[in-house]
Amino acid sequence: MSTLVCNTLEAGTLKNSSGTEVYTCKAWVNFNGTGTVAIRASGNVSSITDNGVGYYTVNLTTAMQDTNTAAITGGVERSLAAQWTIVSIGAGSFQVKAYDGGNALADYPMSLAVFR
Repeated sequence: MSTLVCNTLEAGTLKNSSGTEVYTCKAWVNFNGTGTVAIRASGNVSSITDNGVGYYTVNLTTAMQDTNTAAITGGVERSLAAQWTIVSIGAGSFQVKAYDGGNALADYPMSLAVFR
């Protein structure tokens, strides 16, 4: 097992002892997605905007340096057909949608993680 040694933190970039950038999760959130939308737990997420049934905007506390990010979303729903998708990536926010397995938007709990 190796140990990560962080020697520098430059403008939000974590580097190891040899100066190589370490790629970490830059933002994450777990929210309820139903009723009054509420964040259960998060990091670097300031709020969730409910744009309508199954459609949310995740607002970041500190924006990414650009839109060249990788975002992953998903959730837990008893229906095996439920789907979660990212529809828009911005430096300061992400828009995500949840579907009932068909083309209908549906309110489901959701998680999102952003890497850069």
